[in-house]
Amino acid sequence: MRFSDKIAVVTGAASGIGAETARLFAREGAIVFAGDIDEAGGAKLAAEAEGDIRFVPCDVTDPAAIEALMNAAAGVDGGIDILMNNAAAGGARANIDEIEPADWDMTMNLVLRSVALGIRYAVPHMKGRASTKNGGANIVNVSSVAAVGPGYAPTAYSVAKAGVLHLTKCAAADLAQFGIRVNAVQPGFINTNIFTASLDVPGEMKKLANAAIAQISSNAQPVRRGGQSADIAEAVAYLAGAGAGFVTGTSLIVDGGITLGPRHSWDPEEPGLFSALEKMEEDMKAKAGEAAPD
Repeated sequence: MRFSDKIAVVTGAASGIGAETARLFAREGAIVFAGDIDEAGGAKLAAEAEGDIRFVPCDVTDPAAIEALMNAAAGVDGGIDILMNNAAAGGARANIDEIEPADWDMTMNLVLRSVALGIRYAVPHMKGRASTKNGGANIVNVSSVAAVGPGYAPTAYSVAKAGVLHLTKCAAADLAQFGIRVNAVQPGFINTNIFTASLDVPGEMKKLANAAIAQISSNAQPVRRGGQSADIAEAVAYLAGAGAGFVTGTSLIVDGGITLGPRHSWDPEEPGLFSALEKMEEDMKAKAGEAAPD
């Protein structure tokens, strides 16, 4: 029971990574306040939980809603011990030369500003709860492998998630004086609905798309299986627990190795630059041999 008597807040908690992490916190003793715009999903999560999960409707693009969620959590016994800033979506998909200003702002508000304001409204309730017992008071922000370079997600989302990484470091520095740790987790391709949530297609087609994405992701990384929400929940639990009591201002990449390097660095069947050079050398020697006089 790593989180006995802890008050935890999880945003974007009605499904996927947020739901799995909320369940884990609750199973291990925390009172979890789960915020999400999906009221049906949040109510179902709370009703079926193995432990104490309390759903609070929360649109993280609305500062007042974030503040209300934090106040509700702090009302139990005067404070908050753990905050997981998880709520996000894929956002605008247009390239930088085509994106509309309103779409850029929408993505930044949802993916980056929500994290900043989650910290802003939680921290007044976290000060004074930073004992070393069970990891002290701490914040875990969900970034992404998209923060490390292009090609993993749309541009606006990637930039916002990179901002979450830098915000994590800045917040860790700002809040160290209060004994509050701040870290991030960077998921790779995890089998959730985030990639298909914005598609304007029927639900059954979204299921097919999710299955296709899971298959693609399992073949795109050294660990030959699709990432699961539980993989990220366990990483968050580590960062939020006593085992990470000496860890702050950093990020844990949980991606099946997809960011290790180009495919030829880990797939023996994929020729890389050096293999190509060796083949070129062999071909040139062979041609030179054929051209040599008897």
